[in-house]
Amino acid sequence: MDNILILIFILGYLTITLEHFLKIDKLIPALLMMVLMWAVISVGQFNVFRVDEALKMLVPANFEETLLHHFGKTTEILIFLIGAMTIVEIIDHFNGFSVIKGFVKTKSKRKLILVFCILGFFLSAVIDNLTATIILISILRKIVKSGELRMWYASLIVIAANSGGAWSPIGDVTTTMLWIANKVTTLKLITNLFIPSIISLIVPAFIASFLPIFKGNFEDVVDENEKTSNYSNIMFYIGLSAIVFVPIFKTITHLPPYLGMMFSLSIVAIVAEFLSFRKLELTTLINEDTHVSPIHKSLSRIELPSILFFLGILMAVAAMESVGNLFKFSEWLSINIPNIDLVVIILGFSSAVIDNVPLVAASIGMFQQGIDDSLWHFIAFSAGTGGSMLIIGSAAGVVAMGMERINFFWYFKNIAWLAALGFLAGAFSFILLQRFI
Repeated sequence: MDNILILIFILGYLTITLEHFLKIDKLIPALLMMVLMWAVISVGQFNVFRVDEALKMLVPANFEETLLHHFGKTTEILIFLIGAMTIVEIIDHFNGFSVIKGFVKTKSKRKLILVFCILGFFLSAVIDNLTATIILISILRKIVKSGELRMWYASLIVIAANSGGAWSPIGDVTTTMLWIANKVTTLKLITNLFIPSIISLIVPAFIASFLPIFKGNFEDVVDENEKTSNYSNIMFYIGLSAIVFVPIFKTITHLPPYLGMMFSLSIVAIVAEFLSFRKLELTTLINEDTHVSPIHKSLSRIELPSILFFLGILMAVAAMESVGNLFKFSEWLSINIPNIDLVVIILGFSSAVIDNVPLVAASIGMFQQGIDDSLWHFIAFSAGTGGSMLIIGSAAGVVAMGMERINFFWYFKNIAWLAALGFLAGAFSFILLQRFI
């Protein structure tokens, strides 16, 4: 029966990985894999286990309790993501991200690399790498005409967003998973990964700046007369501050992160409702139906397919964990590849091909190191930045591929080696910092 579970998992994994070739949305095999695996466990009367946090070992458990336990842990992540996505959509509802356009003033092609990389690195740490990529490519379209040059900039934005998301607990889904699972804390994650993450960006950006395509200036960069409303500024800064407050809320109250995100969402929603009513003219107040709640509109725009994908993949990995398969694989790794740093580096390269969400979910189930162990920080870095090596290796890359029609092989030929150099430079800097500082 173990072989049936493994077969379902491998087939589901392959279907997810080949999403762009099979033309099947990855949420479909993820959900199907989840249901089939738990059904096999239930019908086959598997012995299920849970991790004893005190003993750091598997202990027998009741099936219903185990299923509910894993569903509860998964739901914490999903509710957190829904809250973060909704805040971002509320900001966008007020055109808040137009504020960022004011930072792009240079006419130098080479300097523009620096501008987009800095914006991508820090913006993704706050609003996640996927959203940061969408926003920055939208701004890029107003500056650079379509063509190969814009694909270069978009690709560097992907690298910057992935590097920026790795060192923040709210910058990438995988780091958020590790944070919610109490594998890392905010301060330790930032202090241990900020330097390796910035190195993983500086190396490819620095090399790219000397390429012939980035020589010269733009004729016209940005419309200097473009203005943003006061509401845009207010919602931009309040929304970002609310998201940044979530780790602070967790530190103060010791409550799970999803409650902090719900608190931040409620504050942002209150401000949004107040400002939206102020925007209405007196004559429109006669008809109550003319007011559309910002939070209702924002909730209708969040990426529900992504939420369902995370549900499917996390619960599928939980099924493997509950029957002890991930722990057996962990023991096999320890025997055959005793160097744990090499294992994590391999994980980083794997994340360029395989979705990093299931990779990190599997890692959480495989390893039993304590909170803030360097292993968890290295996994966060590798899973986050390793995906930049292929255009399909990260959510940021996939969205850039769709927005700019970046060809897989063009990216592989021109960008993969830059991203790989950045990843390896950041990985070795992390190892050196851990050993000598």
